[in-house]
Amino acid sequence: MKIEWNSCFKIGVSLFLLYLCITYWSSVANLAGLLFGAAMPLLIGCGIAYLVNILMSFYEKHYFIKRSSRIALKSRRPVCMIAAFFTLIAVVLLIIRLILPQLWSCVEMILSKDSGIFQKMVKLVDKYHILPENIVESLEAVDWTTKIGQVIQVLTSGIGSVVDVLITAVSSVFSWVVSALLSVIFAVYLLAEKEKLIGQLHKLLHRYAKEKQVKRLNYVLGIFNSCFRSFIVGQCIEAVIIGVLCTIGMLIFRFPYATMIGALIGFTALIPVAGAYIGAIVGALMILSVSPIKALLFLIFIIVLQQLEDNIVYPKVVGSSIGLPGIWVLAAITVGGGVMGIAGMLLGVPLFAAAYRLLKDDVNGTRSC
Repeated sequence: MKIEWNSCFKIGVSLFLLYLCITYWSSVANLAGLLFGAAMPLLIGCGIAYLVNILMSFYEKHYFIKRSSRIALKSRRPVCMIAAFFTLIAVVLLIIRLILPQLWSCVEMILSKDSGIFQKMVKLVDKYHILPENIVESLEAVDWTTKIGQVIQVLTSGIGSVVDVLITAVSSVFSWVVSALLSVIFAVYLLAEKEKLIGQLHKLLHRYAKEKQVKRLNYVLGIFNSCFRSFIVGQCIEAVIIGVLCTIGMLIFRFPYATMIGALIGFTALIPVAGAYIGAIVGALMILSVSPIKALLFLIFIIVLQQLEDNIVYPKVVGSSIGLPGIWVLAAITVGGGVMGIAGMLLGVPLFAAAYRLLKDDVNGTRSC
């Protein structure tokens, strides 16, 4: 067998790097964490660009598509990008506008009901306001000079702690705002130059990778893109449907906070399978402050609505688009939620769908590369 020195060199370098990673694992992990934290705004920007690109591509398909004038071609990308950003911002503001006012009124109602308890306690204290004599004697025996000095010292240290907390909070907010701005700016650059960046990436791959490897990578990335895109679009449509149905049903049955709870359930329905139940629990607690009977009836209504959604709406809108059986959807949500919480629930389903489709194509021999 002929030994190729190029292959031996690559194997040797790989083994040496693996040895360094194992030997200095803590340093490598700290360096990786530092790099990941520094690149977080860019990664968030990539996520924002991916979401906005779905809307932007839709708008570009309908923006003076039959006109080939220079003005239409030049303005298509910026106009559609701005429209996509404004659409997402408008949706978020609409959800906040529907949820927060009624949520605040519910909190005020709960506090106003609880204030009666405090009033009863005050009246009870007023009725039995005579203090025992031993407490009076204890108060007279206190060295007030020493105690006042201790109180001043505690207040001084407390003020210092408050200042430290305020400084930390302000710096955290400022850091968050800067990171958010960097993410949005990076997303705008990605969207504005996406064709150019894709072309440069293709040139780089064709230069340093074999043609077969490039085709396989394009095939895998295409499946991941198709699964994520179908999941996002389908999940948003499904959330709107269940939110509207919930609002209409609550208005018909005269449940309180109909628009607020409908918007909340539609928003939480973005989390597959379990999301609507999370919103239902919050809604039931709010209705409980008005009427326990209506809260119970609301839970029954949500269970019926969720069964309708799970058996009719979700399979048609989301299930067929991503091609993932229900058992694997549940597995994806369970594993993803256990690893990354709510973010894992959102990312788990399309990741499982992509892996399922790749494995299915490989087993059936229908892979296109």
